[in-house]
Amino acid sequence: MLQAALDHLQSIRRSLADGQEPREPLVQESVDPRPRTVETAVPLEVLTQLNAEIHTLPPEFHLNPKLRRQMQRRASAVAGGAPLDWAHAEALAFASILRDGTPIRLAGQDTERGTFSQRHLVFHDIETGERLVPLQRMPSARAAFAVYNSPLSEASALGFEYGYGLGAPEALVLWEAQFGDFANVAQVIIDQFIAAARSKWQESPALTLLLPHGYEGQGPEHSSGRLERFLQLAADDNLRIANCTTAAQYFHLLRKQAALLAVAPRPLVIMTPKSLLRHPAAASLPAELAEGRFQPVLDDAEAAARRDEIARVILCTGKVYVDLIASEARKAGAPVAIVRVEQLYPFPEEELRRVLESYSAAREVVWVQEEPANMGAWTFMEPRLRRILGPDLDLRYIGRPERASPAEGFHEVHVIEQGRIVAEAFAEVLAPRVKTYGVQHGG
Repeated sequence: MLQAALDHLQSIRRSLADGQEPREPLVQESVDPRPRTVETAVPLEVLTQLNAEIHTLPPEFHLNPKLRRQMQRRASAVAGGAPLDWAHAEALAFASILRDGTPIRLAGQDTERGTFSQRHLVFHDIETGERLVPLQRMPSARAAFAVYNSPLSEASALGFEYGYGLGAPEALVLWEAQFGDFANVAQVIIDQFIAAARSKWQESPALTLLLPHGYEGQGPEHSSGRLERFLQLAADDNLRIANCTTAAQYFHLLRKQAALLAVAPRPLVIMTPKSLLRHPAAASLPAELAEGRFQPVLDDAEAAARRDEIARVILCTGKVYVDLIASEARKAGAPVAIVRVEQLYPFPEEELRRVLESYSAAREVVWVQEEPANMGAWTFMEPRLRRILGPDLDLRYIGRPERASPAEGFHEVHVIEQGRIVAEAFAEVLAPRVKTYGVQHGG
């Protein structure tokens, strides 16, 4: 296999040296030319069945009492229409993908339990020590599931998962960092192989990276997944980069990644939450998994009911959205819409354009982020937003100023900064433009 690859590259090199076009393209595209919309909804009756399968343990298995109540609650949630948290939606996504016949491999630091004790894909009998993985025992599964805790050796672990994915392109392979910034140690794998795979190595990986990201006052190394680095590496349709805010969005995104393995494989970088893992605002009803699909842009349902009153459109991504909707100004009915950009790359230009044009009375668009101005998504979003904004809309930034460190080192300072960002997002909102006979006049 290696000799064949070498012969192929040498043939291309000889053709280029002779001034000829190579008989085969330098980059082997495996892209389906049709629109990349795939069916990701799972019927409610199927979700109910899968939920029962992954929460049914052998009667002789002795589950830790601390987990029993949580698992019992999950076992009845789908049939009862109760909200599903992040990890529950993830487990159902995995179960449905296995039912579809796609193998899954998940590895990372403390991945079996979940760094924040949210996942629990592996149980241990408290009396015998027996290891039990419900996703490996599903009656309806048509593919294998593997989950492993990997050591704190990110470069080697991520390198292995990258290679595994190339060797098993039919499998959904995921690698999770314990905290987003832990990917720093694996940056050489990300830069040299994952991002440049198609253009540099003529490979088509589809590795998924799960990077916990969000500002909760835990310090620099536990805040940022370095979103800006991945956006700087994004070009020529080489990556998919997302920052979801709901369990249903995450569910549909995982299923979409699995469905595209054969027709449009791409590495997927997901900035996953920490405090939102159990937050009610991030939970989703079972019906949201049974219907719809992944939405690159989420409009503000509350503001959409009064579009003509909206003077400012806030664009944001990830956890800061929850801070914004929890503010007193929001609760008081400020004329502000909060629109979430769930997919950052490929840049959802048409979706954003449609949403922004629907707020015809707005005077300004504000990008709000938690990260410093030289980090996060701002430098990526600014030129792209200016390209689609009309002449009547101003664009400005609200967030932390430029800094050398991703976050503050003291929780008290973090709280002050976070409060300032949220307050500024709603401050000094001008009256919306008034439309009269199709002509806009200042309010």
